[in-house]
Amino acid sequence: MRSMSDPKTHHDDDWDVDDDDIPSNLSTVESIGDIMEQRYSRRDMLRGVTAVAAVTAVTGPGVGIMAGEAQAATSSLTFSELSHGNDETHHVADGYEVQTLIRWGDPVEPGAPAFDPMNQSAEAQAMQWGYNNDYVGYLPLPAGSDTPDHGLLCVNFEYTNHQLMFPGLQKGELDKQTEAQVDVEMAAHGHGVIEIRRDGNTWSVVAESPYARRITALTTECRVSGPAAGHDRLKTNSDPTGTRVVGTINNCAGGRTPWGTVLFAEENFHGYFGGDPSKTAEARNYKRYGLKAKSRYAWFRYHDRFNVEKDPNEPNKFGWMVEFDPYDPNSVPVKRTALGRFKHEGATVVVNKDGRAVAYTGDDQRFDYVYKFVSNGRYDPNNRSNNTDILDDGTLYVGKFHSDGRLQWLPLVWGTGPLTPANDFHSQADVLIETRRAADLLGATPMDRPEDVEPNPVTGVVYMALTNNSKRKADKVDAANPRGPNKTGHVMEMIPPGTMGADRDHAALEFKWEIFLMAGNPAKDGSARYNAGISSNGWLASPDNVAFDNEGRIWIATDGAPKEGIADGVWGADVDGPGRALTRHFFRTPMGAELCGPEFNTDCTAYFAAIQHPADNKGSTFDNPSTRWPDFTDGMPPRPSLQVVVKKGGGTIGT
Repeated sequence: MRSMSDPKTHHDDDWDVDDDDIPSNLSTVESIGDIMEQRYSRRDMLRGVTAVAAVTAVTGPGVGIMAGEAQAATSSLTFSELSHGNDETHHVADGYEVQTLIRWGDPVEPGAPAFDPMNQSAEAQAMQWGYNNDYVGYLPLPAGSDTPDHGLLCVNFEYTNHQLMFPGLQKGELDKQTEAQVDVEMAAHGHGVIEIRRDGNTWSVVAESPYARRITALTTECRVSGPAAGHDRLKTNSDPTGTRVVGTINNCAGGRTPWGTVLFAEENFHGYFGGDPSKTAEARNYKRYGLKAKSRYAWFRYHDRFNVEKDPNEPNKFGWMVEFDPYDPNSVPVKRTALGRFKHEGATVVVNKDGRAVAYTGDDQRFDYVYKFVSNGRYDPNNRSNNTDILDDGTLYVGKFHSDGRLQWLPLVWGTGPLTPANDFHSQADVLIETRRAADLLGATPMDRPEDVEPNPVTGVVYMALTNNSKRKADKVDAANPRGPNKTGHVMEMIPPGTMGADRDHAALEFKWEIFLMAGNPAKDGSARYNAGISSNGWLASPDNVAFDNEGRIWIATDGAPKEGIADGVWGADVDGPGRALTRHFFRTPMGAELCGPEFNTDCTAYFAAIQHPADNKGSTFDNPSTRWPDFTDGMPPRPSLQVVVKKGGGTIGT
C-alpha cells in the first residue's frame, strides 16, 4: 500500500518524501541483467503471454503486446468494461451497483457515538470506524460455514492524513497538532470487525453486534510470541518482559488463515518514531528499516514510547504480522515473530499437501524481498485449538530468483551460513529482529516493491504484485525485475512443484517463476506486456493487491495509477487460456484515493472494496478538499469508506 506521502515528491529531507522511493537496502548483490536472455528460449517466446519478459529480454522494448499466436484473445469475464478516468466519485462497470457499508467515524462498537468531525475525541474514535481502511477479510457466520450472505468483515486501518482529518492543518504541520488530535490518530489506526448481512441484494452492517470490535494503537494490548518474544531487544520502559506491547500501527494488508483467524500486517512502522536513532544501540538495525530523526507523526511529542532516545527498543515491537480471532471478541492480538520483522504488506496462508501451514509475505520497499514461512506443525482441520500457535514454530525463507527460471528459497536460520555471531547474530531472535540484514547476507534478490503475495486457490500458483521501482537503474535490471526504471510495476507467478491446486508443494525449496504481465500504458510504454486483445481501458499501473474468484481469475487492485493519468481501481483477468493477462477494467476510485482489499464473499456474488485516502491530492485539506466523497455534504470531510459491489438483480461478479 501507499506510504504517507505525495508520490510526486522525492527529496530526502522533505516531509512529503515517499519512503517507498528511498531504498534502505545497501546490499551489493550482483545484477544478472547481462544474462537475461538465458532465461528464455525461442520456444518460450512462442508460448505467448506466459513468457512475457522474453520479448523485452531478447528483442528489446517496442515490439508490441504479446499474446498466444494460435488462439484469439477472449476473456471469460463478460462485464462491459469501464473506461479510464479520474474524478470526484467512484465508478463501476455497467450492470453493477456500489453500496457504501461504513465510513470513517461511523459507529462500530455498541454505544459508539455518531461521527462529529468538528468534535472528535479519542474515546469516540476508539469505538468508531477507523481511518484509511485497507485489508478486507470476509469470514462467514457461523464459523466454519461457507455462508455467502452473513459474515464478519475484518478490516485494517493503515494510517492517517491529519490535514484531511482536522480543520486548520496543512500536510506536514506536526508542530500544530494537539495531544487530543494525536490520540484521535492513534485510535483511528489498527483494525475493525463488523457483522454484515445481505437482505435480497442489499448489504448492511448489523448494529450492536456482539462481534463488533476496534483494535487501536492507543489502548489495545497485544502479546508477542515466537522466537523473539522476551528477548532483551524487545524490552522497553512499559514492558520489561519483552512480551507485551500496546497497539499496532500501519496496518496494511493481511490474510485469512484456514483455521478461521485473521493476520494483519505492520508495514511502514518506521515513520512513527521521533528522536535520533543514530544515538541508540539499535542504530544499524533502524537504519536498515528507514528510521530517521524526523518523524512523519507528532506522536513522539506526547507519547515517550515513540521517541527512540527515551525508549530505544520500542521500534522493535513493530514490523510484525499480527494474528487474532475475530469470532472471539476477547481475543488478544498476537505478534507472530517467527514470520520475521520488516515492512509486511500482508500474509496469506495455505495448507500444504503434507498439512504444514505456509505463509507468503512481501516486504513493501524498493529493492527488498519476498518471503515464505513453513510451519513445523501440521494443521488439524478437526481441532481448531490445535492450530492456535502453529505460526510460532517453523522456518522463514527468502526468495532468490535465477535467470533460468528457478526460484530458490533460502532459509533464515541462526547458526547457518553467514547468520552467526561473526555477523552479530547471536540467536534466532536476532535473525528475526533484523530479517532484512539477514536476507541481505544470504544474497536474496532485491525486488521492485513486493506487495501482495497470494496463492491462487484453484491452480496453486502464487502471484506477487510488484508495484514499481523508479530507483532501479537500467544497468541493475535482472530477469525477475527486467525494467529500469520500473515506473508502473509488474505481476509475477511463483510456481510450486506439482500439477494443480492442492497437489502443489508449497514447502519445496525450489519453485519456477514467470512474469504474468508488465503494467503501464502500451500506447506510450513499449515495455508494457499484456494479452494482445487488451482494450484501451484494459491497461493498469502499479499493481498492489490481488484477489481470486472461485474460477481462479485474478483481480488486481492498483496504487499509483494517477501518476499515469488514470484513477486507481480494479482490473480482472483470466490466468490461463486465450484470456490470459487480458485485463479488463471493473472499478475505479474517486480522485486522490486507492482501492484496497479487495475481497469476495464465499460465492463471489459480492465484491468488497476499501477506498483509502480520498482527496489525498496536493494542497487538499479538511477545509478545502479536492472531493467530499462519499457524502458530498458541505462541512463533511472526505471519508475513507468500505464499499460492496453487487450485480444488479444478483449474480456472480464478472460474468
